Amino acid sequence: MPKRSNPASTVVAELILRPAAEADLADLYHYIAEFSGSHEIAIGYIRRIRARCENLLAFPESGRRHDDLRRDLRIIGFERRVMIAYIVLPAGDVEIGRILYGGQNYEVLLGDYKGT
Repeated sequence: MPKRSNPASTVVAELILRPAAEADLADLYHYIAEFSGSHEIAIGYIRRIRARCENLLAFPESGRRHDDLRRDLRIIGFERRVMIAYIVLPAGDVEIGRILYGGQNYEVLLGDYKGT
């Protein structure tokens, strides 16, 4: 019979947004709010991005590996316009390094993402 784990001792992975990722979200919010003229549209888009990031806790290996840019780096697309760059830490936490929009040169922008 399989051994059952104690739910009280289960470690829950955390989502960590690095300061650059938080700044990316703020910049994206302001861009969308200005472009669309609607704060509601902007906040809705940011909420969907955050939900996608949260979903990475359940499926941390869903992003494509980019070891050529940084060891253990994964990148996943969101709604064909956003790229979420992250790593899965040894403890299972997901660290979001950058959230890039549109045609940004992610190879250059991720050059500063060293992780923890």
